[in-house]
Amino acid sequence: MNWQVSIERHGAEAQPVVVIDGFADAERFRDDAAFLSFAPIGPHYPGIRAVVAPPMLRDLIARIEPIAAEMFGIPALQVVDAFYSIVTTPPSALTPIQRLPHFDEVSPDRLALLHYLSPDERSGTAFYRHRTTGFESIDAGRLAPYRAALDADLRRHGIPDARYIAGDTPVFERLAVYGGRFNRAILYRSNTLHCADLPDSLTLDPDPATGRLTVNTFLDKA
Repeated sequence: MNWQVSIERHGAEAQPVVVIDGFADAERFRDDAAFLSFAPIGPHYPGIRAVVAPPMLRDLIARIEPIAAEMFGIPALQVVDAFYSIVTTPPSALTPIQRLPHFDEVSPDRLALLHYLSPDERSGTAFYRHRTTGFESIDAGRLAPYRAALDADLRRHGIPDARYIAGDTPVFERLAVYGGRFNRAILYRSNTLHCADLPDSLTLDPDPATGRLTVNTFLDKA
């Protein structure tokens, strides 16, 4: 595959996001997902998942390593987790934490690689700033003050309505949206505040052939 790579930055922290179009043999991944059993995994993801076999990713991760070295200072990578993921939870069933931007890990060495595999390109991934603290990423030193400030914000403004976040709120400012183009991948630090950007009209279909199928891979330094 001939990659089309661009480097984007957003916010005051200028956090990098690597955008790779033409990332992989998308139909190979879609065919693989079609034969797997999906189920909820963990309390936070608003949908169903299935584990991606390591051989599916091995060559792609090797190609990413020079980019990760240049942009994030991580010369060698290992896969921590990798899942096929399909958003299926209706807005009315979202838990309070699923209505907010989130971070996956406080270590700046943990990277997230998100590969879009749905022909429906209306969704994407958005990145946010927490208004009270100004934080756009959460490391170990920021974790306690962020939690305290967020708790105070939610007491002041209330728990968000039961819907997927889509734009600015009283608590968070949206900084950037990266569109979920078919066979695009984005690589970013998983401690940045982010969430799926989903239009209200998106069909929450559990079928990997027609639903919002992605591969969510978490990487760390080897």
